[in-house]
Amino acid sequence: MDYLREMALFVEVAKAKSFRRASETTGVPSSTLSRRIAELEKAIGARLFNRTTRMVEMTEAGGIYFSRCIDIVDAARLAHEQLGELIETPRGRLRLSATAEFARLFLGPIIDTYSRRYPHVVVEIDLSPGRVDLVTQNYDLALRIGEQPDSGLIARRLGLIRTALYAAPAYFARAPIPEAPEDLANHIVVRNPNVAKAELWTLSNGARHLEVTVGGPVLVNNFGFMRQLAVMGHGIAMLHEPMALSDVRSGRLQRVLPGWWLREVPVLALTSSRLMPAKTRLLLDMLVAEVGPRLNLDSSGGAHVGLGVS
Repeated sequence: MDYLREMALFVEVAKAKSFRRASETTGVPSSTLSRRIAELEKAIGARLFNRTTRMVEMTEAGGIYFSRCIDIVDAARLAHEQLGELIETPRGRLRLSATAEFARLFLGPIIDTYSRRYPHVVVEIDLSPGRVDLVTQNYDLALRIGEQPDSGLIARRLGLIRTALYAAPAYFARAPIPEAPEDLANHIVVRNPNVAKAELWTLSNGARHLEVTVGGPVLVNNFGFMRQLAVMGHGIAMLHEPMALSDVRSGRLQRVLPGWWLREVPVLALTSSRLMPAKTRLLLDMLVAEVGPRLNLDSSGGAHVGLGVS
């Protein structure tokens, strides 16, 4: 038995949770896949899948086997690629998951350059807001802002990004400019309902941390819409600094409580393995080169101390 080949088929079935979908990915007929997995189970001496008419689920033994096999299969695939022309001419489909905000801030020029440079790669970008499973949903790379739950994924930090406060001059035509964090209690703010305590903001200036109770009639979980409301003069919004940069320079927004920010979070590139095909590695290299330096600028054009790539 060719164990490496059978491992590769097992991994595809496990990721797809379906012999039919794995058949579409591998080009191997479903009946052949089922037979070869059955032979693999017999050779191992353990059932790897529980099969139903609707779904294929890994057993406990299957889960352990999958965790060992996926790195072996990835390493073998990478070895073939490194010995072939794919290193020079990456090709195939690259599936990328990103938040809409990350895409708006950073992705456009990078993807344009990447697709021109590597025309044999089809880049499929998913901007769905929900969290994705890189392994079972076959994503090559995910881009996220903020700490992520421990999921076994490999995280590459592209830089750090601050969330600060902004409002339009039109808002301050009818309200006093806050002089201290405590003054926010008397202002209309746009809150994020996805935050555990949307009405309690923690501000920091590096040396001090203050908790302030805030309120306002609108809660929204999209930074783009928060920015729109702020530009319209609705109230004070928390925005990521790169997002507000052009509005500050044009005078549409102004920084509120300069020197204070709500939080500083990492910008992450997530992969399921350190072993990446050329198409993924080359895009990650571009992200490191382009995103990191942009995150080193604050909204006044100065440099953030300690930001950068790690």
